[in-house]
Amino acid sequence: MTPPAASARDWDITVFGATGFVGRLCAAYLAAHAPPEVRLAVAGRSRDKLAAVAAELGREVGIVVADTDDPAALARMAASSRVILTTVGPYVRYGEPVVRACVEQGADYLDLTGEPAFVESIIAAYDAAARARGVLVLPCCGFDSIPTDLGVLWTTRALPQGRPLTIAGYLEGRGSFSGGTLASALGVLGAPTPSRKPRSGAPSGRKRAAIHYQRELGRWAVPMPTIDPQIARRSARLRGDYGPEFSYAHYVAMPRLYHVGLAIAGAGALVGAAKIGPLRRLLSRMHPPGSGPAPEVRAKSWFKVTFVGRAGDDPPVIAEVSGGDPGYDETAKMAGETALCLVLQRDMCKETGGVSTTAAACGELLIERLQAAGLRFVVR
Repeated sequence: MTPPAASARDWDITVFGATGFVGRLCAAYLAAHAPPEVRLAVAGRSRDKLAAVAAELGREVGIVVADTDDPAALARMAASSRVILTTVGPYVRYGEPVVRACVEQGADYLDLTGEPAFVESIIAAYDAAARARGVLVLPCCGFDSIPTDLGVLWTTRALPQGRPLTIAGYLEGRGSFSGGTLASALGVLGAPTPSRKPRSGAPSGRKRAAIHYQRELGRWAVPMPTIDPQIARRSARLRGDYGPEFSYAHYVAMPRLYHVGLAIAGAGALVGAAKIGPLRRLLSRMHPPGSGPAPEVRAKSWFKVTFVGRAGDDPPVIAEVSGGDPGYDETAKMAGETALCLVLQRDMCKETGGVSTTAAACGELLIERLQAAGLRFVVR
């Protein structure tokens, strides 16, 4: 079964959570960059706050009142739009009702999550139904995990085809965080660690170095416990063209060994605070949801992910994905361009339904869109 025709929908893209910090940025990016024929709407709990956001956007947009606690309102929102871009997190608490509404009403779904438990849960609960209905569900469409997901795809294109591939990504950058991002991070870090078995049929997960010195980059590398490797490996399974074996590992890169010690100490402190109620609440009060870094702070922020790819014992291929403020300005760009790809190039997407990834569904189409929007994809 395919979703209803575009003409049956009031809106092409609806930004749910548009009154929040990141939602506002996503709505502003789409308002500035979507072609005039793309019909936009903003959605959230407060009509008055949505009207204030709409007034800032410089073009006509619809207003949709919806709440994650109101299934009927979510169903109406999903039924009225071709694509729902939700910024309402933590997704492990607020994401599932939106996914369900989109799958049931035939709207494509995308979000900005970096929460592994949420992604695993929606794969288990909605992948089959979304495939049957021809609905694309794309989690992780911001800094988590587009630079990694599309960067790995970009790197594979510079490596020999049909051979086992080993790729490692090394992140460098500067950035701040919003209250919403902190809330999601505290939720992930404070949750019990589930015992997980390897997925059957998964690409090879070769044993990787822990902390190590990366000679090609001249950097110390520390493993990053993010969702990015999970997404890259899912793309490999779904695409099927990353070689007969595929392995990916993700690191943060630092110029000096003492930086590694400082980073480990800071990460340990954050994990400890996430598990201690009073400290978790104190951090949340210091950075409440809806708050975020000022434009002048974001203007000084940047990121670069360097990929070292190998086919067997061949010399490595070095590729990079880089841009400006990772968590907010560039995240809004990534999510906005993904939504536009689903509206303007849906018939060219490789995946037509299911809980997918940006590399598997949009692939080179989205790389081209992001290059045109200012993100840099290079091979050294």
